[in-house]
Amino acid sequence: MSLVAIVGRPNVGKSTLFNRLVGGRQAIVDATAGTTRDRHYGKTDWNGREFSVIDTGGYSVGSDDVFEEDIRKQVMLAIDEADVILFLVEVGTGITDLDEKVAGQLRRSGKKVLLVVNKIDNNDQMYGIHEFHAFGLGEPYAVSSMSGSGTGDLLDAVVAALPDQTKADELDDLPRITIVGRPNVGKSSLTNALLGEERHIVTPVAGTTRDSIYTRYNKFGMDFYLVDTAGMRKKGKTMDDLEFYSVMRSIRAIEASDVCVLMLDAESGIEAQDMNIFRLIERNKKGCVIVVNKWDLVEKDNNTMRDWREHLERKIAPWSDVPIVFTSVINKQRIMEVLQTAMKVCENRARKVPTSQLNDYILPVIEATPPPSTKGKYIRIKYVTQLASPTPAFAFFVNLPQYIRDPYRRFLENKLRAQWDFSGVPIQIFFRQK
Repeated sequence: MSLVAIVGRPNVGKSTLFNRLVGGRQAIVDATAGTTRDRHYGKTDWNGREFSVIDTGGYSVGSDDVFEEDIRKQVMLAIDEADVILFLVEVGTGITDLDEKVAGQLRRSGKKVLLVVNKIDNNDQMYGIHEFHAFGLGEPYAVSSMSGSGTGDLLDAVVAALPDQTKADELDDLPRITIVGRPNVGKSSLTNALLGEERHIVTPVAGTTRDSIYTRYNKFGMDFYLVDTAGMRKKGKTMDDLEFYSVMRSIRAIEASDVCVLMLDAESGIEAQDMNIFRLIERNKKGCVIVVNKWDLVEKDNNTMRDWREHLERKIAPWSDVPIVFTSVINKQRIMEVLQTAMKVCENRARKVPTSQLNDYILPVIEATPPPSTKGKYIRIKYVTQLASPTPAFAFFVNLPQYIRDPYRRFLENKLRAQWDFSGVPIQIFFRQK
């Protein structure tokens, strides 16, 4: 799919234009310069032509932002990847030294560049666009990202500038594997290690990643979207609006995922917020792989890993059938095992058991260990089938479903897990009137 990158200095409205083009609020927008720190991807279509849009951090030089050098690298990566570049400037400030630097980079790139003058909110401001001819980048397009004025003409020009489609785009039905966890447990470091490039900014500062970043992974016979998310603090520790929106976007990324990789810090152990994230994954019926990172920093003996595993299984009970991988991302220890395990969990989540096999196995188990009678009522389970749902769900047809208690529900779930591999996947069991 063709790529369009939006670049420019900080606070000219790149994320607002991105949201306008993709038709949603996917990128965080705030009056604070430097809000966007990573590249952010979205899809849109115009006149039947579908393409991806990349939002980038503001290109700056000599600022106090500790992320400045990393943001510049991100912008250059986006320019390298893009088929068409939208160079965004602001009519109110005119041409600045930083705009000149960005324009020079774009002229040297040899890419197709469309000059876009933003914040044209009235007719009087239209006269201000002519000074931008000085960049030598062609006719400027006047837009207002906030109201959408002028974006139709801009999209016409974008579609005309895109390379010809040589083949039909693939259906976007690939699995989504989302990396989640508290701030600074190594989520972006794991993403970079798996992708083999410094695609996401990594610093010791908690909260570096603010958006949920989607990247397609197509290596070693695996094809899926890898999603890096912002760290999720407890509500009481979410101090500013930007971080609040980042946490909300991480929650939405979990809701849209197939499998979540929950990263823990081996030094600090499993904390209350880790459990909150785990229960969020469980409530949304997503697959789960637990990754204990920074394993190289833990003093070990022969039983350390076993003790950790047993402790985790006690904490996450009753859903304890979750794969656990111990990694050191900085040393690239067992990072491929994380992907392989996540893909296996994805397969387990889609597993369908034929009704005949299900009944042949589970009905003798129920006959040998029937539900305990309640109030003198004898409970009979006659039939079971798997429901046509995205996640494993089973319906047991019973004469008196209201008398079956949770312990027997867990007994049946454990028997199903013992027979078929549903590791890392929550199972729903429903009792219905026969």
